[in-house]
Amino acid sequence: MATAGGLAAAASAAASGLAAQLLPAAATAASRLLQRRGVAWSVEREPQKYKSVDDIIQDRVIVESLEKTREAAKDPARIRDILAAAKERSFLTDHKPGPSEYVQGLTYEECATLLNVDVENEAIMGDIFDTAFAIKQRIYGNRIVLFAPLYIANYCVNNCRYCAFRQGNKNLERSALSEAQLREEVAALQQQGHRRLLVLTGEHPKYTYDQFLQAIDVISSVRTEPCGNIRRINVEIPSLSLSDMRRLKATDKIGTYTLFQETYHRPTFKHMHIAGPKSDYDNRVLTHDRAMRAGLDDVGLGTLFGLYDYKYEVLATLMHANHLEAEYGAGPHTLSVPRMRPADGSDVSLAPPYAVDDATFKKLVAILRIAVPYTGMILSTRESPEMRRELLRVGMSQMSAGSKTDVGAYHRDDSAATEENLADLQGQFSLMDHRPVQDIVVDLMKEGYVPSWCTACYRKGRTGEHFMKIAKAGNIHNFCHPNSLFTLQEYLNDYGSDEAKRVGEELIERERVIGLSDSAQDLTKRKLQKVNEGEHDVYI
Repeated sequence: MATAGGLAAAASAAASGLAAQLLPAAATAASRLLQRRGVAWSVEREPQKYKSVDDIIQDRVIVESLEKTREAAKDPARIRDILAAAKERSFLTDHKPGPSEYVQGLTYEECATLLNVDVENEAIMGDIFDTAFAIKQRIYGNRIVLFAPLYIANYCVNNCRYCAFRQGNKNLERSALSEAQLREEVAALQQQGHRRLLVLTGEHPKYTYDQFLQAIDVISSVRTEPCGNIRRINVEIPSLSLSDMRRLKATDKIGTYTLFQETYHRPTFKHMHIAGPKSDYDNRVLTHDRAMRAGLDDVGLGTLFGLYDYKYEVLATLMHANHLEAEYGAGPHTLSVPRMRPADGSDVSLAPPYAVDDATFKKLVAILRIAVPYTGMILSTRESPEMRRELLRVGMSQMSAGSKTDVGAYHRDDSAATEENLADLQGQFSLMDHRPVQDIVVDLMKEGYVPSWCTACYRKGRTGEHFMKIAKAGNIHNFCHPNSLFTLQEYLNDYGSDEAKRVGEELIERERVIGLSDSAQDLTKRKLQKVNEGEHDVYI
């Protein structure tokens, strides 16, 4: 596949306008020095040409788009036109299925216009929320995919002002899971009913990339009674070279590779990332390009809201997504949209420079759902149960459950003494939803959602062009909804409390016919019977 241009040889070279040099992917002399010293986690062995980062994240276009749409954002007729056009795109009215599942629901100008809408304008905001909800229901229905984060190590050479794991935090107790401890962690998560994990670690030579790859093998091998196993392993790990992306792909065990840019605003990025390999802005932006070139075409983007103006970050995220689609024929599979929360010893996290209030956060989530209708949106336990309920209605399709962000936390006992000392268990950041998985499952079902651990489309090859043909025909529901019900029934049989089983059985009985074709209803009934007879991992 052809690529355009190249990457700046170094920050100084970029400043001189030399943005088309051939480079190692580490991008700058400082990064290469860190690699030689063994500090950087991943060393590039395959120099490549890449598009200039300033052509990917176009600062001027972002600023001008926000500036010139201020007045249009006050015009209800203009907003309604934008929303109507976005809904048509998301419903694939004129869409020709291609190799990608990515659909751009908004142009930059349209997105900027919606971002400029005053959150206090209840009528217009109501239209935005209604559109986001309609798009979410059309594509995802009432299904919510559940997962848990698993932290393997908190050693880190990077010095990010907002993070408890940063190198400069001398108060944090550092640790890494042994193989035995990792097995205990995974077993504990399986006993909660989890089938999908997001595996995370810091960047440090005390916990190497080779050790991480070994950990992936361990995680995939753990089995517990009655039928505990992890069916999808997603990763959120440090930036990798192209050669190490190939090694990750070769495991054949990875679902999504996620990397947060944190902030796309270059000056803010420099200020927030004091030192370490992560401080290289260009190298970080190009990480997903390297994943694509290595064959890892299932990638996730992320922005930490609170570091810079949310309007800028949303538009930059859309630009990054569009670049991946244009360059590689595959936009991002997921978007993560966390807000900054207090982290141990971080003054920045206690008073975010661009704090995002609840109303604004709900607004930006809705706009992102409209902008990227077929991209999964991930909601973390950084948000309260109440706020999570609000956000599920306007765009979120996946959420973590029973999360812990400190190393080894899942296999600790849940005694009262442990709970009293939770303040001493230092995680990456503080959480606001402390409900156990069982409670989240029950609460979701009571609110009419179908908790799901489904991985069927990946395993059956219903991705890319195949998926979009199903979507355009309006048949997503006939596949995804039954598969979600099968995973829920399996969860209830193996791990459900009496209350969960009661609520779940009522939900499944109702949901197994709603919106399904006659043939899909018959197939769903037969396969549910198989699950109830003890068969596991049933899917269409």
